[in-house]
Amino acid sequence: MFFRSLPLLCVFAACIIWGLSPLYYKLLIDVPVLEVMGHRTLWSFVFFAGFLAMQGRLSLVKTVMTTPGQAVLIAVSTIMVATNWLMFIYLVQVGRTTDTSLGYFVSPLVSVVLGWAVLGEGLNRGKIAAVALAGTGVVTLGFGLGAAPLASLFLAVSFAIYGLCKRRLQADAMVTVTAEVCVLGPLAMVALLWWGSAGQGTQDVGTALLLIGAGPLTAVPLVLFTIGAKGVPLATLGMAQYLNPSLQFLLAVAIFSEPFTLWHTWAFAIIWAALAVYSAAGLVEDRARRRASIAASASGTDVT
Repeated sequence: MFFRSLPLLCVFAACIIWGLSPLYYKLLIDVPVLEVMGHRTLWSFVFFAGFLAMQGRLSLVKTVMTTPGQAVLIAVSTIMVATNWLMFIYLVQVGRTTDTSLGYFVSPLVSVVLGWAVLGEGLNRGKIAAVALAGTGVVTLGFGLGAAPLASLFLAVSFAIYGLCKRRLQADAMVTVTAEVCVLGPLAMVALLWWGSAGQGTQDVGTALLLIGAGPLTAVPLVLFTIGAKGVPLATLGMAQYLNPSLQFLLAVAIFSEPFTLWHTWAFAIIWAALAVYSAAGLVEDRARRRASIAASASGTDVT
């Protein structure tokens, strides 16, 4: 029974770690964002490369980085993940975790639009309604605050493009993210050495250990999620991922005491309604695919 539920536990553990990660980055509030980013990149690479080396799969990183079409996708996904990480760390440090929560709530719906625009994926009425509702929520917040929530939209779009690249890459998440931090690694190393030689790097031992810990904090949930995703239904996987922005939202409001206006209340309510509609549409599609698969198996035909 335990081993049956292990994949789901791994997925939930990953989403909880991601959702609570702002607590960790708050401890580094006095460290420049670029220095945090440099350490996160460097120690993530050490962790990911070591994990793949133990599996005997490190050579796959070179393969994906030297295959022409795949190399371009790696370059784009690297830019997207780097800018996403930077924005996330910055927003947490300046007390805008609400914005990160909003961004990651909206991101799945941006992915739907990208899937339609780039991959030609169909949009049923439920998904169209969800996207329209999410747009209404964003516009509502922008109108109420007098400015568009650009930081949240940046997180949402960059993460959606990152996910789109991942779908086109012919390697699993562990291999591709190792390739990404491998590309970023030299830049991180040069920056950290420069800061150190100029006497501007972190000198405090406790802070240095926290910076090193940013590597495992990045890597461990991805390892858990990669392991768990293989044994969890797609619909359940999609629902579980809402745990991350939900926890960020709770931290922002209940722990960090960030401003949360009436306009935020309306906007988040509309976006949560959009996600509910989107999730319901996804469940309907998933059940339809299962029924079609069962019917095809019974008749001896192949459904793709």
